[in-house]
Amino acid sequence: MRRILSVAFVASAMFAGALIAAELKSGLQPGDDIPAYNVKDVTGPSEGKSLCYRCKYGARPVVNIFAREMTPEVVALVKQIDDLVGKNEEKKMAAFVTLLTNDPDKDEATLKDIAKKQGLKNVPLTVFDGVAGPEGYKIAEKANLTVTMWVEGDVKASHAFAKGEYKTASAKAIIADTKKILN
Repeated sequence: MRRILSVAFVASAMFAGALIAAELKSGLQPGDDIPAYNVKDVTGPSEGKSLCYRCKYGARPVVNIFAREMTPEVVALVKQIDDLVGKNEEKKMAAFVTLLTNDPDKDEATLKDIAKKQGLKNVPLTVFDGVAGPEGYKIAEKANLTVTMWVEGDVKASHAFAKGEYKTASAKAIIADTKKILN
C-alpha cells in the first residue's frame, strides 16, 4: 500500500510540476492586439535612434524576442533567427530583439559586441528601458525569454521560458513555429 501511495504521490508531483512549467504565459498570445512600443536601436539600421519596430515592420511576418539576459543559449537562438530572416527575404520576414533592462546604456556595449561576434545582419538588437517590458505586451515577471510571432498584425505563436528553462534544444519549437507566420 505504501508503495502505491508513493508512486501516486510522485506521479501527481510530476504532473503538478509539468502544469506549473506549462502555465508560464508571457507576452502576447494568439488573438491579442499588437500595441506599438519604442526601443532604442543598438545594432540595426536605425542605430542610436528610438523607434517602433512593430510600426516599421507593419504587416510583415515578425519574430520579436524579449530577453532579460543575453545568455549563450539566447544568443544562439538570435543567430538562428538571423539566418532564417536572411533565407526568407522574399517573404519579407523580419525580426528584432528587445533586451529588457534597467540600465540600457550599460547593456548597449554588450549588444554591439554580440552582433559583431555573431555576424548578425538581419536582426537588430535593441534595448527597452525597464525590465517589466512594454505596456500591453504582458511580459511575465518570471519570464526570462519571451518570443512572440505575428503576421499582418495577428499573433500566431508565443513561447515563454523562466530563468534557466530555455535550452538550445528549445529553439527547435520556436524555429518550427516560424512556419505559422511564413505561409
